[in-house]
Amino acid sequence: MKYHIKDIKLADKGKKRIEWAAGEMPVLNLIRDEFRKKKPLKGLKISACLHVTSETAVLMQTLKAGGATPYLCASNPLSTQDDVAASLVKHDGIGVFAIRGENNKIYYHHIKSVLNIKPQITMDDGADLVATVLRSPFTVHRGIIGGTEETTTGVIRLRSMANKGILRYPIIAVNDAQTKHFFDNRYGTGQSTIDGILRATNRLLAGSNFVVCGYGWCGRGIAMRARGMGARVIVTEVDSLKALEASMDGYQVMPLNEAARVGDIFVTASGDIGLIDKRHFRAMRDGAIVANAGHFNVEINIPALERMAKKKRSIRGAIDQYILPGGKRINLLGEGRLVNLACAEGHPPTVMDMSFANQALSVEYLVKKKALKKKVYPVPSQIDKRIARLKLKSLGIRIDRLTKEQERYLKSWELGT
Repeated sequence: MKYHIKDIKLADKGKKRIEWAAGEMPVLNLIRDEFRKKKPLKGLKISACLHVTSETAVLMQTLKAGGATPYLCASNPLSTQDDVAASLVKHDGIGVFAIRGENNKIYYHHIKSVLNIKPQITMDDGADLVATVLRSPFTVHRGIIGGTEETTTGVIRLRSMANKGILRYPIIAVNDAQTKHFFDNRYGTGQSTIDGILRATNRLLAGSNFVVCGYGWCGRGIAMRARGMGARVIVTEVDSLKALEASMDGYQVMPLNEAARVGDIFVTASGDIGLIDKRHFRAMRDGAIVANAGHFNVEINIPALERMAKKKRSIRGAIDQYILPGGKRINLLGEGRLVNLACAEGHPPTVMDMSFANQALSVEYLVKKKALKKKVYPVPSQIDKRIARLKLKSLGIRIDRLTKEQERYLKSWELGT
């Protein structure tokens, strides 16, 4: 087994961290027990490009229990938990290629390393793995039967590939499952983004002007949690429906040019490029805090900020302070990368339980459905509903069922006023 990690001696610490996460992931544990008995993934080689966290480790253990041979690399240079990577190698025999803080060259070397096993399945978070496959010789993707994608940014990229006719194999858009984006993106990103900002800055949110750039599911969650801590939340949007929704939800909505002049803390969550740009930095107040909750670090124009600054210094752990001419300070968190992972531990395991249950069952689905076209598919509704049922059961929550009469009524047209 090949691997490339920071330090194998961190393994025992990582094992405890994984054990703690597994205790909050009952749905995935049930799937792992089932996989262990039935071995639905027997002989399958899986290349995974995901955030190397304790929650991801539980997913890797589940895939291995099902008979698969998973290899794992990081989907972000700053998201790896080095002790978890070590534990997966030492205690689970899983090949991991990930080191927190790796540079761009090593990042892509690691992606190519997990592809060297010639996988039948790929698992992605951001579509860098699939993009690398696309640019590789045909021998790399010849045996791949399908893949999964975890995040909004990746699904956007993959749909672009499919529309251009260059996607090489079918992909299940795990991100679009209701048990994923309703919970992971809203509650997971909402809590973990605030956690990352607080760990990095130790700032009081109450009374601050908190600007959320983008009001998708992630933006909704961030805005909700910031308001819950007493911040005055401002939302910026380009989509009129989302802007209207934000206003109806009680937030102040304005263009980013205006928000830049009054904001104390800015968080991007759009999946697009260059939201916060040179003109916004110029308008910001001294001491403004800027962070990104989107997958890639392109939502903030960091090169422009670098060029504008007369001085840059590391002021506090994960904070780079840029001093502009005239002395104004702009504080960038986590190098503009995912603030919840660059400055904290990412989503809570309770949320990732549902996201990774979708991953595991989607892989099983791909193995059974071998005639899929080279398209991006939704998670089958029966998988989504099954995960919701299992989650409710694990929480001790019971719900009503329709009577036969109610079922007939919902399928009929005859009855009216």
